[in-house]
Amino acid sequence: MTNGSRIAVDAMGGDEGLAVMLAGVARARRQFEGQGSDLRFILVGDEAAITRGLKNHPNLTAHSEIVHAPEVVGSSDKPSQAIRRAKTTSMGVAIDMVKQGRAAAAVSSGNTGALMAMAKLSLRTMPGIDRPALAAMMPSLGENDVVVLDLGANTECTARNLVQFAVMGAAYARTTLDLQSPRVALLNIGSEDQKGTDEIRDAAQTLRLATHLPMSFTGFIEGDRLSRGEVDVIVCDGFSGNIALKTAEGTARFVADLLRRAFKSSMRSKIGFLISKPATDLLRHHLDPNNHNGAVFLGLNGLVLKSHGGANEIGVATAIGVAAKMVRDDLTRRIAEDLGNFEAKAA
Repeated sequence: MTNGSRIAVDAMGGDEGLAVMLAGVARARRQFEGQGSDLRFILVGDEAAITRGLKNHPNLTAHSEIVHAPEVVGSSDKPSQAIRRAKTTSMGVAIDMVKQGRAAAAVSSGNTGALMAMAKLSLRTMPGIDRPALAAMMPSLGENDVVVLDLGANTECTARNLVQFAVMGAAYARTTLDLQSPRVALLNIGSEDQKGTDEIRDAAQTLRLATHLPMSFTGFIEGDRLSRGEVDVIVCDGFSGNIALKTAEGTARFVADLLRRAFKSSMRSKIGFLISKPATDLLRHHLDPNNHNGAVFLGLNGLVLKSHGGANEIGVATAIGVAAKMVRDDLTRRIAEDLGNFEAKAA
């Protein structure tokens, strides 16, 4: 058993509880087994509860190791409180598995702020990175999803931070989306060069000169173009990114609710629903956040992924799948190489 195929899972984190976490892990195991991959897990949490839960997933038992952690980080816990209990909580111990080299990545559905704080303190940032960023995929009309970062880890960013995010986001897109030269844009209030804050304009100027990196900087992008598929990576500060993400998720739910209401309004509408069901099922699948789950903290000396707190077993499996692909494609090394090339050229 190699560390490269091991994922540490915070089995106690998230809103849906242990049963959903284990079901998601079992689902991920089945999916990767079908692809010929030997994916194994370290399940961190209450040992007795996990052992009982595994009775419902006998095929998972042989591919899992249980590491006991008696405490859980609550959704309302402050990061400072969580850090003090890092050695006894399922979240903290899962991250420590990565630090020790026993696991290649950690996945948690728990408190985002606590996860960020503990991961940064335990794994530290990579050389050349001032702050890690939270990156995730958003659905788009293009051939692939779009990488967006930062999604809330840093509410205020300097131009240097934004440039580092762009380099890391491009490496993420090359790895996860199999792109040779991802198209990168900065989120702004307009597409004109003079628009935006000093930090955004300065970052754009630096990225325009970074022609030696395996990415294509396309300039600025406005909020109404996020999902058009015109770029592969969208870079912003965490304040703007978190609002953009929550707005997109809310809009998706709004559209789904409107369609549901419309189809129930009359008998003719119900007949129309039956006729259009294949199309509406495709729309529902595309907009379902569980099919795009798994945000990663880029810029750390190790992989830590945040699964949505309310994710179902499909969402948990999706996040684990993202982690496994990052491990397989050695994302951390790719980011380090790109940062080294950027710093060398800048010097």
